Amino acid sequence: MNRILNLFLGLVVLCLLASFVGATDPVNRPTGAKRKLMADKKASTVSYAMRHPMHSWEAISHDVTAAIMYDDETKMVETVAVVVRAASFDSQNANRDSHAIESIEGIKYPHVTFSSQQVQDDGAGKLTVTGNLSFHGVTKSLTIPVSRKVANGMAIYEGNFDLKLTDFKIERPTLMMVPVEDELKMKFSLAFKI
Repeated sequence: MNRILNLFLGLVVLCLLASFVGATDPVNRPTGAKRKLMADKKASTVSYAMRHPMHSWEAISHDVTAAIMYDDETKMVETVAVVVRAASFDSQNANRDSHAIESIEGIKYPHVTFSSQQVQDDGAGKLTVTGNLSFHGVTKSLTIPVSRKVANGMAIYEGNFDLKLTDFKIERPTLMMVPVEDELKMKFSLAFKI
């Protein structure tokens, strides 16, 4: 049953990416200047930081699938879609990571997704991206400031934003019967070959 569910969720993720970035292929570009770019998985990360009264930590995922629709003429991003596997975050503590997956019900909700509704790109390295973040079965609208730097044929898009676990109906994990802080500090760096 889990295998069927994972296959179904994989298809949903692929459809999500296809629907938000179009069906263009960067090798066989259409006559226009727009093309779909996929993030370089080796150079892209999403991380979160959390705090507990006794300590704080950060966990990083390198299992990031991201796509943008990019206009070569204007050098601007038009749409964004990002998918991260919930179980892929590594805090360098397997026990803590297992407890985190349990707390966010990572088997029932295996992916965290973001899909843009609007992208404002000033063409000078600053973007404002508004879209829907789906996490733990809850979807919320979110606006994220993003910075872009270009070097060595790569465009790097970076940003950060805060979430509250309780906004996504997640019961805060506890250590020694004291819950972690509600705030989850998210950070990302997405690299695209342009």
